[in-house]
Amino acid sequence: MTSSDPTALPDPWHSLHELLAAMDAEIEQVYVERGIEGVRPRFAYPLIRLAHTGPLTIRELAKSLDRSHSAISQTVAAMRKEGLVTSEPGPDARTRQIDLTERGRSLVPFLEAEWRATHETVAELDNEIPYAMTTVVEEVRRALGHRSMRRRILDHFVEPPR
Repeated sequence: MTSSDPTALPDPWHSLHELLAAMDAEIEQVYVERGIEGVRPRFAYPLIRLAHTGPLTIRELAKSLDRSHSAISQTVAAMRKEGLVTSEPGPDARTRQIDLTERGRSLVPFLEAEWRATHETVAELDNEIPYAMTTVVEEVRRALGHRSMRRRILDHFVEPPR
């Protein structure tokens, strides 16, 4: 243990996590106001993709969404619990085919409309603030391309005494 608790300092990520959670809560509120219960904003991307591709394995779905297998596996489990997707054995014993249920399929037009409205909202926000969120994200990504997060952390890292 070090002499002071580093978690006592303000968390530089807190504001970003809080903002993203608040934005997701607002999107979810749109669902609730439309009588759509049990659907989370994180479900929209995979549900829309499955509607356009047909059944996919978790690995195929994760790759098509550029998400980790673990994250999609957890999302699929949550969507299955809400009756939005089915999970059947795939071509071999190690894979599962994910497909939309009738309920999941029936929500896709709404989710596509929400997706488009959300993208328009982000563009609107980008025009209202002095530093567009999408531009900031790209600039951070570019800076990390020059020197990775890992490298930056290691440049500041002080090995604790053993």
